[in-house]
Order: sequence, then C-alpha cells, then structure tokens
Amino acid sequence: MRVEENISKSLILEKKTLSVAESCTGGLLANRITDVPGSSRFFRSGIVAYSNTAKTSLLKVPAKLIKTRGAVSEPVAQKMAQGIRKLSQSDFGMGITGIAGPGGGTKDKPVGLVFIAVASGRKTICSRCLFQGSRKRIKSQAVQRALKMLQAFVKES
Repeated sequence: MRVEENISKSLILEKKTLSVAESCTGGLLANRITDVPGSSRFFRSGIVAYSNTAKTSLLKVPAKLIKTRGAVSEPVAQKMAQGIRKLSQSDFGMGITGIAGPGGGTKDKPVGLVFIAVASGRKTICSRCLFQGSRKRIKSQAVQRALKMLQAFVKES
C-alpha cells in the first residue's frame, strides 16, 4: 500500500482533516493525496503559494520573516503549514518551500534544498532536506518525504 493510501485510511478513521500549502512542489503533494479515492472525506484544500506575495497574503507568512530568513527557510515552511491549517480550519496543515532548480541556488541555499513542515493545533515540526537530481526528481523526492513525515505525524497525534 502506498503511503498516501495509509494516510487516507488514518485520517478517515480518526475523522481528521488536512490542507497543504506548496511552493516548489507546485501542487504535486495535493495531486498525490487526491489521487486516492475517498480523499474528499479528509482533504480540505491545497494552495500553490509560489510567490512571496501569495505566501504573505494567503497564508499570513510575515513579509519581514521572508525578508530576514528568505522564502526557503524553516520558519517560512512552518508559517505556511500553520497558515493553511488556520485558513482551511483543518486538523493538519503542511507547508513546503524549496529550490527545485536547475537555477536559483546559492552556496548557503543550494538547488535541492527543501523545508517541509507539518502542523497541528498543538505542535509544528519541520525537516530540512537536500535532494539531488533534476527539477522533476527534486519535486518528487520532496513530496515523498512530505508524505512520510505526515504519516508519522498523524500516527503520533
């Protein structure tokens, strides 16, 4: 069974809801989740907040935080997860931000750097990941890691 099918079963069984906010993955996470039949029972919404303006206006990520830490950072991923959870009134929210490449990387923030956050009403966790490969491969790896993080988070919640 695929990880998204396990997540679906858990969320339906526990009557919990989920929403996601994606940047570098461009909706791929929401796509993987909604590919599972019955996902409408728990999946509330997905937003592709690609620009900084979308992150601030839709998800309420403070502009000052983006300016000081950068859009690709742990605190921004956390605020994205918390913002989508609050906006959609979901039990769980996820935020993903990163650099999928092939350009856009720096010494401090190389191509493949992705931050993935999961939030509930009680806590938020975030993982710093560094993936390798093409743009498509980096996005795919980020989504797979996000699904595994969510699966573990839901189990312990």
